[in-house]
Amino acid sequence: MQHHVSRSTRGKIMGERAGFRGCTIWFTGYSGAGKSTLAFALEDYLCSKGIPAYVLDGDNIRHGLNSNLGFSPEDREENIRRVAEVARLFADSGVVCITSFISPYLKDRESARKVHEKDGLKFLEIFVDAPLAVCEERDVKGLYKKARAGLIKGFTGIDQIYEPPANPDLNMKTAEFGIDESIQQIVTKLEEHGIVPDHAIDSIKELFIPAEHLDSAKAEAASLKTLSIDKVDLQWVQVLSEGWATPLTGFMREAEYLQSLHFNSAGNGRATSQSVPIVLAASTADKERLHGEKAITLVHSGKPVAILRNPEFYEHRKEERCARTFGTTHAGHPYIKMIMDSGDWLVGGDLEVFERIRWNDGLDQYRLKPNELRKKFTELGADAVFAFQLRNPIHNGHALLMSDTRRQLLEQGYKNPTLLLHPLGGWTKDDDVPLDVRMAQHHAVLEAGILDPKSTVLAIFPSPMLYAGPTEVQWHAKARMATGANFYIVGRDPAGMPHPETKKDLYNMFHGAKVLELSPGLQKLSIIPFREASYNTKNKQMEFFDATRKEEFDNISGTKMRKLARDGEQPPSGFMGDAAWKILADHYQSKK
Repeated sequence: MQHHVSRSTRGKIMGERAGFRGCTIWFTGYSGAGKSTLAFALEDYLCSKGIPAYVLDGDNIRHGLNSNLGFSPEDREENIRRVAEVARLFADSGVVCITSFISPYLKDRESARKVHEKDGLKFLEIFVDAPLAVCEERDVKGLYKKARAGLIKGFTGIDQIYEPPANPDLNMKTAEFGIDESIQQIVTKLEEHGIVPDHAIDSIKELFIPAEHLDSAKAEAASLKTLSIDKVDLQWVQVLSEGWATPLTGFMREAEYLQSLHFNSAGNGRATSQSVPIVLAASTADKERLHGEKAITLVHSGKPVAILRNPEFYEHRKEERCARTFGTTHAGHPYIKMIMDSGDWLVGGDLEVFERIRWNDGLDQYRLKPNELRKKFTELGADAVFAFQLRNPIHNGHALLMSDTRRQLLEQGYKNPTLLLHPLGGWTKDDDVPLDVRMAQHHAVLEAGILDPKSTVLAIFPSPMLYAGPTEVQWHAKARMATGANFYIVGRDPAGMPHPETKKDLYNMFHGAKVLELSPGLQKLSIIPFREASYNTKNKQMEFFDATRKEEFDNISGTKMRKLARDGEQPPSGFMGDAAWKILADHYQSKK
């Protein structure tokens, strides 16, 4: 009997990424080489990217299907034969089947390959190549020691041979590389074989022109027609060029725009979160002037910034864009006003950026790219990174939440959880506290020890602020994943603002956190909901609110805080550090 459901059909319905990806990844090597560690790490990685994967190893095969087999050469051969047949069925179903068995004999592994290839299924043999001495050092179960003492017979590497692959698809030297680096090598190999899309690789796609091609690119740019961009557009160029919106390769073309607008995603399939469209508007005059060009030079304040390759112009349906992004089209919303005032066309294309965007405002050293932040966290020995997005000053309630998050992660077994304190540094509305003031205030908080400077990295997130509530908070979370963050603290009413007319909250204050828990493409990010902290008038400090003692608490709102600062009054002791408060108060009093 033949299956009525084709592999193509299975590929469309299995997982979150379109395309048939069924195959078998066969890990082989000595006991203790690291096969199972890599296999389960690979399974976790692929599943987090929306690609179905399943590990077969001794625990789920030897204790069930093959429980009647021993470790004689004949039983080992039959064990691998059965594993190969089961793996073939998994692969045929559209699953990436990952096997972790010593499988010491060349002929058995070759037979497993042929079982797959005769059915047109891909089979990749990965040799987990760790020296026997290293494997013995890792032997937590003491099996090698027992084998050398003669207590275990037929143990591979001791009294039974292992035949290493002559030409494996990949040779993994686990004594030289860590798990994360090893997984990326494997995923890159899977991408070469068309098993996973390129944006499933956990690398950041920067869009800068390589130094060796820069002169020729600038010469070409001088010969191209130009399109002027404004400051907010330039901020989006920075976001794209540094890789915050990976896998995007430039401003969105129409298909990418529609995928983001309707499905909050980007790339092949719907597993990569991209909840806000990143687009470039153009006037009708610009569209008519530039239509048909193969490349355009983007210019800001007279300076060439980037080349936009293979540009595609399409209609800028502003009302639809605003309705889907913001849940309102009210022209009193500041970002909506910018959209409504912009061009009637959008132009997308691949970006090639000449150089890193610099603002020369004394803060560029804090504008670390995702790859630089990843390197920083590695240097610090961080085994967990928890990110806190903010566009407001830090009071001691915020600090309590961040410190408590670190405490929880330590209790979970992490050794060095590190805070990414990541204020938004792009465009904000006029009544928000300016970036330079916020950064000075954040520094004061760290210098006072209210937050631990040794376990905190302060950096600037270059994105403009949209004030798009739950839609935007998904973008904020996705961008922090690019830094390697695996925990994200979400506050009340994130990315929110009052309705321009009614002055009521435009978004439900709890929906941002709820949406992050539900959002496709963010599965690898653990969401830490905001716990309400209020000022305890009895203890004179910020504490987590306790309803059983509610009479002790006073909620010091942002409005009240700003009034105190403008009036030159001091907040209650313990609400905010003295130096941090002075910076904030000086700012508000200067605006009188």
